[in-house]
Amino acid sequence: MRPVQQGLRGARAAWRTAAFAAAAPCAPTALAVPSRAVSGRWCAEDPLRLQRRACATEAHRPATTELSEDEQMLQESAAKFAQEVIAPRVLEMDQAGAMAPDVVSALFEQGLMGIEVPTEFGGVGGSFVAACLAVEEVAKVDPAVAVLMDIQNTLLVTAFNRYGSQEQKEKYLPRLATDTVASFCLSEANSGSDAFALKTRAVKDGDDWVINGGKCWISNSIEAGLFVVFANADPSKGHRGITAFVVERENPGLKIGKKEDKLGIRASSTCELVFEDCRVSSNAILGELGQGYKMAIDLLNEGRIGIGAQMVGLATGAFDYALAYMVTRKQFGQSIADFQGMQFQYARAKMEIEAARVLVYNAARLKESGKPFIVEAAMAKLKASEVAQAVSSQCIDWLGGVGFTKEFLAEKYYRDSKIGTIYEGTSNIQLATIAKSIRQHHAAA
Repeated sequence: MRPVQQGLRGARAAWRTAAFAAAAPCAPTALAVPSRAVSGRWCAEDPLRLQRRACATEAHRPATTELSEDEQMLQESAAKFAQEVIAPRVLEMDQAGAMAPDVVSALFEQGLMGIEVPTEFGGVGGSFVAACLAVEEVAKVDPAVAVLMDIQNTLLVTAFNRYGSQEQKEKYLPRLATDTVASFCLSEANSGSDAFALKTRAVKDGDDWVINGGKCWISNSIEAGLFVVFANADPSKGHRGITAFVVERENPGLKIGKKEDKLGIRASSTCELVFEDCRVSSNAILGELGQGYKMAIDLLNEGRIGIGAQMVGLATGAFDYALAYMVTRKQFGQSIADFQGMQFQYARAKMEIEAARVLVYNAARLKESGKPFIVEAAMAKLKASEVAQAVSSQCIDWLGGVGFTKEFLAEKYYRDSKIGTIYEGTSNIQLATIAKSIRQHHAAA
């Protein structure tokens, strides 16, 4: 399979930062200095203050969803790739419950697996917003493929970019950008939402660490060649003993267990992992000893924005799919899309999708600009996942009987949507995060 010619790598010089350019400073101009009454006295306005006010008024402030040329280029490239390479394989992969290896290879060739990997390590050198845009476009065609690249970009690449030593960056980032899928291993049978109650242990043995325990619900397990595993290296410290370790697939102490037979995103592999005397060197620690709990929280807060982008893409894909059917399907002598009752339904659905998109883009831009974004990320993920479920359900209704069959993609979008309210923080976890922030801002006197 040959990916589309204009890949992200070919375009990366044009959109490397993929962020809005700062507005050019206003040129100095001669400003009139009016006077005004202040507390009954006349005074002169500060000329510099007036100039700053003029700059703020004249400067273009782009809308949250307005894309730069670089971002539009990325969006178009990802959309073209999804339509040409992924779309023909969607039903086949869903029915097989497996990701086609040539699709995974094409994702790497297109640059979609290392969007935020710096160019010196073979990546695209793009931005967080760029990664979210790409996830959204791929999710319009297949949310299962989108989650593979979302986890790779927003969790694993970010983990090595932020917490990896220089040696680890040089060793692993080129692989993540070119040929190696990675997996984020946190959840366990008895530590889902309460993730830091995990029981997997890491014990020091000379210069090595020996990991024992098990993980479940681990995405990308079948395809992964690299696993970031969270284990408690000092249970006496509680969650502050949790540490992240890098484990290679070839490690004899790692076994891939049962593959889950899921309702949706079936092409995305989800498996149990078993660690039996899994020995790794001290150099395998990602970040610092005992820093794993903080690392996981930070990464998941960002990852929720990526899931929000996936859900917005899913909702948009389902909507476009249903509308394409509705405009050609005729009843009582006219397109069913022209009945007012139908128009009110799809108008409201479109509004909900756009509301979710604004929340996701806003959270992504806040994160990228270094501003607080945790609450906004929770809101974005919660809203987008709920919209995806509601819209994809409506789309089945709009198609009527054929929407209930597996011959049409509407039911797949519906099945795929359900996971959005569960992984990377359930809806109740998002609500708790939002409520905590509200309560802090409205503390009792």
